[in-house]
This record gives sequence, structure tokens and C-alpha cells, in this order.
Amino acid sequence: MSRSATIRTDVEEAEILAASVRPDNTPQIDTRVEDGAVVTAIERETTGGLRTTVDDYVVNLSVAQRVVQAAKRHADNTKQTDNT
Repeated sequence: MSRSATIRTDVEEAEILAASVRPDNTPQIDTRVEDGAVVTAIERETTGGLRTTVDDYVVNLSVAQRVVQAAKRHADNTKQTDNT
């Protein structure tokens, strides 16, 4: 019997974030975008394995989100500098 979890994260840059975490997917992890949200389904054989994978995924998504936010701030600052 396997364990599973589905994580839905409503974010502004769903396509970019999903693409950022997708390379870490294994055959038991499916990341997609649905209605502007990143949705990731995870399946593992053990509860401990599921917990570890979910924890890793949440950390990776959080880092990806901070990188996207930093890139947007940088792009906004560049635009402001170019317009002055």
C-alpha cells in the first residue's frame, strides 16, 4: 500500500515555478499547473518517505519562489533605471 499527497500552491508565476521544480521530479512525482496554481502529486511506499519527499518539495518550491521574486525586483529596478 502506497502513501500519497497532493500539494496545491496558488502563486503568481505558476508556470515558471512548476518548470523550476519539475527537474527534481521522480516517476512518483507529478508537477503541473492547474488554474494558475502549481499542483504536485507525490506517491511513496512509506509514510516516512512521503514526509521526506513533501518536505524537500516544499523547500525547493519556496527557494524557486524567492528566486523568481528577486528576478522580478531586479527586472523592475532595471526598467526604472533605463527610464531615467
